[in-house]
Amino acid sequence: MVVRVGIVGAGIMGADHALTVQRFVSGAEVSLLADPDLQRAGAAAQAVGARAVDDPFGLVASDEVDAVVVASPDATHPALVRACVEAGKPVLCEKPLSPTLADSAALLDDLGERASLVSLGFMRRFDPGYTDLRATLAAGTVGAPVLVHSTGRGVSSAPGATSESAVTNSAVHDLDIVAWLLGSPVTEVSWHAPRQTLAAAFADPQLVLLRTADGVLSTVEMFLNARYGYDVRCEVVGESGTASLREPARTEVDTALAHGHAYGADWRPRFADAYRLELQAWVDGLGGGDAGPLASAHDGLVASAVADAVITSMHTGGAWTPVQVPAVGSVA
Repeated sequence: MVVRVGIVGAGIMGADHALTVQRFVSGAEVSLLADPDLQRAGAAAQAVGARAVDDPFGLVASDEVDAVVVASPDATHPALVRACVEAGKPVLCEKPLSPTLADSAALLDDLGERASLVSLGFMRRFDPGYTDLRATLAAGTVGAPVLVHSTGRGVSSAPGATSESAVTNSAVHDLDIVAWLLGSPVTEVSWHAPRQTLAAAFADPQLVLLRTADGVLSTVEMFLNARYGYDVRCEVVGESGTASLREPARTEVDTALAHGHAYGADWRPRFADAYRLELQAWVDGLGGGDAGPLASAHDGLVASAVADAVITSMHTGGAWTPVQVPAVGSVA
């Protein structure tokens, strides 16, 4: 049976998900694509042979859709996820579950056991570099971890980006992946920023310190306007060695007395494999197969709690006194 997937959002992320599902995910096809901008929806739908509509909630309710990918603006996520669950349709929601902890918690309280229909788009859990890094740590190759350095840099920030959205929309990946790599939850955080760069109207770059329950200290650097390219790095320092991500550069160039590789302009080339593997695992899971490390609604709530603590630290002036991450309940 082929899963008919509806995509909500025809921006960069939604259009890319539609292409990935249609071209690379077995057992699925894109049937509908919704965006309030019908012209944009039509262009993305035409590329995958789907039908376009301008009503996201109409897509959710449609008999043409078995499951939904939500790739719309962050603030729309809670209402769309709730609609999917009420329609009895599995949903893969791009992170975050909601821009605020309060809305994330309220959503999961409302959904109860039905939250099992919800998955979160923390695709780094499927990236071959991160999965290899996690396996290396689990094997004890570098000894017990003591430090993690996680770095995410981009060319330029999205229009309307703020200091807070840099955390909830970008750094939230790091907040999830550090805990996933270590197998230990984040218990306290501390936010800091250097002088503001000329390219941004908000705090950029930012530096966050995380302490996990196992006592490991992690640094998270987010620099949305680094200009030179999209660049993700992660190093784990253990008691007897270190382990680091290796960038999946596909081409190296020697020219003009220099040797190097090109950076992507955004996240799509860097995490193309991760998105493909994540979407395939989601579809496989819908059919009773192995969904791998697919993030749950509860994982989304936990990430929201960590992000909320980071923003609390931000609003208290980045004091060196760490902010405790509030405990969140479990869901089915």
